Amino acid sequence: MLFELNAPSIPDNLDVVIIGAGPSGSIAASLLHQQGKKVLVLEKQFFPRFSIGESLLPCCMQVIEEANMLDAVNNAGFQFKNGAAFQYGDRYTTFDFDDKFTTGPSTTFQVERAKFDKLLADTAQAQGVDIRFGQTVEQVDLSATPRLHVRNEQGKTYEVNAQYILDASGFGRVLPRLLDLERPSSLPTRSAIFTHVEDNITDANFDRNKILISVNPNDPSIWYWLIPFSNGRCSLGVVAEPEKLAQQGDDFNTQLLNMVEQEPSLHKLLKNSKILNNCNELKGYSANISTLATDKFALLGNAGEFLDPVFSSGVTIAMQSASFAVKSLIKQLNGESVDWQQDYAAPLMQGVNTFRTYVQAWYDTHFQQVIFHQDSNPKIKQMICSILAGYAWDMNNPYVSQSDRRLRTLVELCQETALNPV
Repeated sequence: MLFELNAPSIPDNLDVVIIGAGPSGSIAASLLHQQGKKVLVLEKQFFPRFSIGESLLPCCMQVIEEANMLDAVNNAGFQFKNGAAFQYGDRYTTFDFDDKFTTGPSTTFQVERAKFDKLLADTAQAQGVDIRFGQTVEQVDLSATPRLHVRNEQGKTYEVNAQYILDASGFGRVLPRLLDLERPSSLPTRSAIFTHVEDNITDANFDRNKILISVNPNDPSIWYWLIPFSNGRCSLGVVAEPEKLAQQGDDFNTQLLNMVEQEPSLHKLLKNSKILNNCNELKGYSANISTLATDKFALLGNAGEFLDPVFSSGVTIAMQSASFAVKSLIKQLNGESVDWQQDYAAPLMQGVNTFRTYVQAWYDTHFQQVIFHQDSNPKIKQMICSILAGYAWDMNNPYVSQSDRRLRTLVELCQETALNPV
């Protein structure tokens, strides 16, 4: 029901309203539309707009295909990606996603998110999804049928009623904020400073088909990402505790440049690069929530939980959450009983918690010891490679199903062989 004149016309009998038109929102909308459900997407910003999370994982491609968006993504001219490279001092190692334990796609893309997110939203609209941009959700009422109070770009306010709400608002975390669902993260506070550069890389050995993760040689808790794009540009970022970044200068540009100077190989690689826009900061990004889903709403992707950018899991979790949530939501909308904790939250968190194991072990350096171990067991490396490729829900992989125990044992073996080389 509209409560202000001249507010936009809203369809009657909406099944689902989705907050946010990023990857999880566009994917979820497409999947619901395919099932004949009436969907409205409300996006606060206008696309294209800048976002980080630019190195996709192969696991994403399965969900993109589910949403009938694979051709659009394959034909968009994005940078091909077939693996990940890691660098720590004079140690350098790669993981080729073709050589993984889990079946499924082995390649994906590195994307400028402004273009990628707009492509997904445009494709969803071409399929018939109703997406409204410049719409800000200001209140939510769940006392009866879910109701959203929305303000449009002209400042007009109106109401939207739907049978269900999916929150795909990313770092905006609309429902967690409005419903007081946010809880402290178990991960320490870190910050990321990032920008895009014209990289001008001349090193013939540099592999543009892989993300490069570099470790600060003086402090292994500090790491850098370098994500090549197809247009001669790269996304460049550094992640560290906020106070360590603050020690590097008074502005973000200075902090990033000083940090890059501390990693000689990365500094040499980027010796001819030019910063294209002022650096930005994402601070205190790790988040947790008290409730992931009920019979009236579900949180997707970063709106629910975000771990850390180190293994590029954000977009993968977002897309998987969209796929999982839609499967349960279709059942509920069709009159079937759904246990949202058992049917959605628990399966999704299986993969999230797998990623969490390896994120935590990265920062305490245990997983770094595994990554840079010189004599890796080929079969174990394939299992680890599957996780780096995003297949964190493959329960046939023992490094997924028993992630904590298996990783502890593997770290002990790596430490033992390092002390007692054959």
